[in-house]
Amino acid sequence: MVSSGSSENPVIGLTSYVEQAKFLAWDTEAALLHRVYLDCVVAAGGIPVLLPPVTDAHDRLVSTVDGLVLTGGADVDPARYGQAPHEKTYTRPDRDAFEFGLLAAARRAHVPVLGVCRGLQVINVALGGTLAQHLPETVGDTAHQPAPAVFGPGIVSLTEGSRAAAILGPEAKTLCYHHQAIDRLGDGLVATGHSADGTVEAAESPGEDFLLGVQWHPEQDTDDIRLFKALVEAARENR
Repeated sequence: MVSSGSSENPVIGLTSYVEQAKFLAWDTEAALLHRVYLDCVVAAGGIPVLLPPVTDAHDRLVSTVDGLVLTGGADVDPARYGQAPHEKTYTRPDRDAFEFGLLAAARRAHVPVLGVCRGLQVINVALGGTLAQHLPETVGDTAHQPAPAVFGPGIVSLTEGSRAAAILGPEAKTLCYHHQAIDRLGDGLVATGHSADGTVEAAESPGEDFLLGVQWHPEQDTDDIRLFKALVEAARENR
């Protein structure tokens, strides 16, 4: 059993999926998220709370948490950045509406935000950026998403002086599962991490507010919770 924490532990909201799922006797729509996200938040000293995309009460939700994780998932609707969908693009418009609203509310309230994979893409598009919709056509291979449910190992170089580098050092060993990535950066974002093929793997907003996104899946390595620890510490300081 893990500790349930105390009232001093920051509450961290994590966006979640609403998908058809099978469990026990049931085959039904469910609100769900990979447990490893929760384990990382708990290990980092936070109290995790799932935020399913079933409401538009964005400000009210943000007022109940101390930090926010925009988690991985489906592609952002290309209509949000003025493009037609690629044949490999798959979207969840209800989740887009929910997470764009949450992000806007979090920024208004100066709530720390960590974006993971899709979460980085949400941040980028919400700030006016665009995405490369199918990386194999851009970089020439499938290293970033080798096969269904298979994470691709990689090394990301991080920019000296950035928040990402302050947390992780000059480079990070990563586990990736994405077929899209940042093309044009959103307003106010700085690319602070790149893979060897030039793909943007981390971006952040300079300044006091904690707004950082990574393209890889840090939750898949529960022995390295530094990104989640940094978010929890920022949430604690912001309370």
